[in-house]
Amino acid sequence: MAVNPNIKIVVADDSGTMRIMFKQILKKAGYENLVVAVNGVDGVEKVKAEKPDLVISDWNMPQMDGLEFLQALRQMDEFKNLPFIMATAQSDKGQQKAIMDAGGNGHVPKPFDEEQIGTAIEKAMSGDFGPGERVVKQRQMMGGKVELNVAHIQITDHLALGALKHRIEQGDLEPRYFDLTTDLKTGWNPIQEGLENGEIDCAFVLGPIAMDLFAYDSPIKLVLFAHKNGSTFIRSRHYDHRFDSLQSFYKYKVVDIPHKMSIHHMLAHQFLKELGLKPGVPGKKAINVRFEVVPPIKMPGIMKENEDVAGFMVAEPVATKAIVGEIGNLEFYSATRWENHPCCVVAMQEDFIQKFPDAAQEFVSMLVDTGEYIENDKIRAARIAVNFLDPEGKMGLNPDVLKNVFSQPLAIRWDGLYPDAEDLDKIQRYMHDVMEIGKIIDLDKFIDSSFADEAYR
Repeated sequence: MAVNPNIKIVVADDSGTMRIMFKQILKKAGYENLVVAVNGVDGVEKVKAEKPDLVISDWNMPQMDGLEFLQALRQMDEFKNLPFIMATAQSDKGQQKAIMDAGGNGHVPKPFDEEQIGTAIEKAMSGDFGPGERVVKQRQMMGGKVELNVAHIQITDHLALGALKHRIEQGDLEPRYFDLTTDLKTGWNPIQEGLENGEIDCAFVLGPIAMDLFAYDSPIKLVLFAHKNGSTFIRSRHYDHRFDSLQSFYKYKVVDIPHKMSIHHMLAHQFLKELGLKPGVPGKKAINVRFEVVPPIKMPGIMKENEDVAGFMVAEPVATKAIVGEIGNLEFYSATRWENHPCCVVAMQEDFIQKFPDAAQEFVSMLVDTGEYIENDKIRAARIAVNFLDPEGKMGLNPDVLKNVFSQPLAIRWDGLYPDAEDLDKIQRYMHDVMEIGKIIDLDKFIDSSFADEAYR
């Protein structure tokens, strides 16, 4: 459905940075007739005064949050059918269900881009906002091999996939049971959606995202860790140790993370909590450090322009480039807080495993072997990474930068990728019990370690 680009949209978000990003992204999507509100109370007043065609709201706001804003509108006859999209860091499946149960017409998890918000607007305005149907995928077979589509994003964490692709293209490896195709996604949300609706066979994805999908009955299995370690907390250059303690510097500031369901969120939360601070998102509980979810590649630019952003936690090579560009300084490497921690995992559709177990085994075994291949020659790995992660040169990567990234103390590792349930349980327990997000899942049902068992045997 084509939507009139002149529709009036009320946008509610209490963060000044996010309001700017809303305007930029909606303009790219073709919508410029915007009315801005700073929280739910202000949003209700703006809706009454402006009579918009659509509302897009953040969830976590003081005074009246996004869910209360939605509920307030649904209690008014005039606005009980007003299309309402929640665009928020509340990206776990339980929160999405709460939005729909309250009468919402869509949900776009942060960070999002113009394509994702545009699609959500089209669905909300057409009334087509229910849960999408799961795809029954017809996989292509050629010469006895099944096509295996593997999604990833533009970070060094996913280099094992790029190096495997390189080795196959060079003839170093020749799979008998699968043809590999890689699918570069713009962010975590398209990967999450693709795993959920069945369009993606396999993905390198944040472990907590995969666990959350499994908790809400997505038929996926974790078959391997994608890497260990690899993230960095960057502190703003505005910190001055002569006047600031770390506690006073971060207090009442913003810390950016790439996704709510991430090890980055967990480790940043632990660090700030240990400083005696109360990190979180705006809402009913008192906080004094605010987490905001933004695309990793935008983090340095946002911190450079906004002194309210005290730091961010992100994968490489974004962190190292921010240090080299004097935008920020190293606070800590993730491995200094938890050595050899998992982060991204390899999640595969259960039906692919059942129908093509030989292909699944071969893929896992080759990934394990390729992890060792990377570890044995970091200079070669850096050259492969530039071609895989930055094929069009937009990120400005070069082998020397990546070689430095790979040689950092306690740097990212691609060996020892066996899927350890104890590590994943540590993540889910802290996130559920301390941070109060996500659900506790049965890891024995989620992890299929049979392929890793064979690979490491």
